[in-house]
Amino acid sequence: MDDNATLLAEAEALLADAVQLRRELHRHPELGLDLPRTQDAVLAAIDGLGLEVSTGTGLSSVTAVLDSGRPGPTVLLRGDMDALPLPEATGLEFESTVDGAMHACGHDAHVAMLVGAARLLRAHETDLSGRVVFMFQPGEEGHHGARVMIEEGVLDAAGAPVDLAFAMHQTPNLPNGVVATKAGPLLASADVLTITVVGRGGHASSPYQALDPIPVACEIVLAIQTMVTRKINVFEPAVVTVAQITAGTTNNVIPERARIHGTIRAVSAASRRIVHAELRRLADGIAAAHGATAILRIDDGFPVTINDGTISAWAQEVARDLRGPETVIDMPSPMMGAEDFSYVLERVPGAMVFLGTCPVDQRPSTAPPLHSNRMVLDEGAMTAGIALHAAVALAKSAGPA
Repeated sequence: MDDNATLLAEAEALLADAVQLRRELHRHPELGLDLPRTQDAVLAAIDGLGLEVSTGTGLSSVTAVLDSGRPGPTVLLRGDMDALPLPEATGLEFESTVDGAMHACGHDAHVAMLVGAARLLRAHETDLSGRVVFMFQPGEEGHHGARVMIEEGVLDAAGAPVDLAFAMHQTPNLPNGVVATKAGPLLASADVLTITVVGRGGHASSPYQALDPIPVACEIVLAIQTMVTRKINVFEPAVVTVAQITAGTTNNVIPERARIHGTIRAVSAASRRIVHAELRRLADGIAAAHGATAILRIDDGFPVTINDGTISAWAQEVARDLRGPETVIDMPSPMMGAEDFSYVLERVPGAMVFLGTCPVDQRPSTAPPLHSNRMVLDEGAMTAGIALHAAVALAKSAGPA
């Protein structure tokens, strides 16, 4: 039995415990930065492994360090822990018991896989040189949990700089057990857009006596679509989606204000800057042309998630060695979703990969995706995830990425 076959077999032996932990977390999802029940479950699951454990102060994080006692690199492995604010409709026997909350992104599986990897690497401690940092992170779903953990010192937890950071995100829209990633931009930045158009209210029968903000808002929305296609390099794309327009209270009153709300996605810092600047120019100019005022607010979200090219290729090779070349996909383009692991990758060389978890009775192209209230995953794929986390740490320990 070669080393990789041994690693996979040992990961398979850990699967039952991983499934049990994942289902416990799935039944009791928690939102945001404060996840006390989830934190307790993680602490109980890693108890007895002899790790150096610390918890956060501004969030319910868990940081655990495995120190081999031998000189070598420091590898950080991340698993996010928070759920999403939506009601579950999967019909699973372990469906969420919390109204309006569900693990619709699979962070419960991420936690279970990282716990499994901690157990597996403890068993292989004699094969390790250096240190492994297990980063159990709350608040990935828009709450900047990774940034808070960095501020609280997760990158210094091992007493040595992190040499390589690695994270995995499950998706039911890839074949079971397949690993997919790419060098460079992997996921987009994500900012929140709000434009408030201020006019002058009045009677709907006499619009000339008022200053109707609604057609001004509509004009701005249409201009945004043209702006994206004419100002942004198609090879560094951006997406601006207006997802909500609100105005008025009844049928015969022209309101004073109309509100545009949406999201800005970009896969480069340059495109992101251009969109921000052009939105301000459009909003101010179009509103002024009609005698109205536009108040633009952009709330900065996660930065672009950028994989280190060398480490991304190396991680793909580790995955190929682990389970075969047919289980690894080199993605042709980024995805426009966003991830706060981007904060880690801004400071530390590393990579993020996607792990396919498509259920056996579904097709990847049509399986309910991440953030769907019907999203389900094949728990057997966690074996591959546990093993890959461990394989990355062991391979970096053995030599440079």
